[in-house]
Amino acid sequence: MSQNLQERISSALGTVINPRTGSSVVASEMVKDVGTTLDGKVRLTMILEAGDDATLVRDVRQAVERVSGVTAVSIDVKDPRETAPKPPSRGAAARALPVMDDRPPAPRPSVPPPVQYPGLGSIIAVSSGKGGVGKSTIAVNLAAALASRGANIGLMDADVYGPNVPRMMGVNAPPPVVNEKIIPLEAHGVKVISLGFLIERDQPAIWRGPIVMKIVTQFLRDVNWGQLDALIVDMPPGTGDAQLSLVQATQVRGAIIVTTPQDVSTGDALRGAKMFMRVGVPVLGIVENMSWFECPHCGKPTPIFGSGGGQRLADELELPLLGQVPLYPRVLEGGETGRPIVLAEPESGAAKAISALAERIAQTIGVSIGA
Repeated sequence: MSQNLQERISSALGTVINPRTGSSVVASEMVKDVGTTLDGKVRLTMILEAGDDATLVRDVRQAVERVSGVTAVSIDVKDPRETAPKPPSRGAAARALPVMDDRPPAPRPSVPPPVQYPGLGSIIAVSSGKGGVGKSTIAVNLAAALASRGANIGLMDADVYGPNVPRMMGVNAPPPVVNEKIIPLEAHGVKVISLGFLIERDQPAIWRGPIVMKIVTQFLRDVNWGQLDALIVDMPPGTGDAQLSLVQATQVRGAIIVTTPQDVSTGDALRGAKMFMRVGVPVLGIVENMSWFECPHCGKPTPIFGSGGGQRLADELELPLLGQVPLYPRVLEGGETGRPIVLAEPESGAAKAISALAERIAQTIGVSIGA
């Protein structure tokens, strides 16, 4: 089996020897954060100690440039002191647990207000407390339903750990860059951006918070969205870095929480909703997905995951239940072929439920759409 680009780069770097240590720059942990794009651009960080020969940077660059598939190399050279953890303060070893005292708390640094992006219209986060509830399906079909009724819609795939929007929208190519702005791809009348366009399919996203924050901010700031009525953001499951990054980066109009009927799902969805409430983002309501299995032949509903979970969650949070979407096999087929169910089978129960959801959201954010 042929090596992927990351493996080929790692092999090439293993041949570059640091004379000071007598081992490769990989074994010496001099090279970190190697990132690649689909068109072969490579960026990495190199830690250079005072006793290291500066020509090592040149050797690393040349080794990577010789790798098949690499088109450009960018190296960030850092001093070890920039990456070293701060030493513990005096007495830290004796204070393994926090200690209360009478001193007033130190003032917190001021947090800059979120940046306004008026061209993006209303930013709607589609989120869930756990994976596997069909959050991306709801986001993709909601965007397609709004666009099919004449709204100018963008779809931002912020699920950096599992970017599935390219497959579900049926489009996947490196987006062009014009005047230092990324041009989003278009599918079904929706402008789409995803990390899946920029990395190889088998490349794992092993990133900490600052990198996630940078990606989310870049998708907002450096993409030429044009003038949108709404930007639908498909969030990763949970209540982590991506959610907080979006909230800190811009003004979010509201969040939609997706759940399935069973209690294990609604419990996680409750925490997801509370997270948005705590950071000042209105939760527009709850969407219950897979509410029942809809027989493709007779249309008979069967609640295989139980029933009523979405309504109970909405009642607990005093929020509206925005819709109940049946489990319909063609929804899965549409996700695999890049044809959202609201377009492929608009008369199906699932499509009608999502179309009704789109109408409610459009009314809430003040976007005029056709029938």
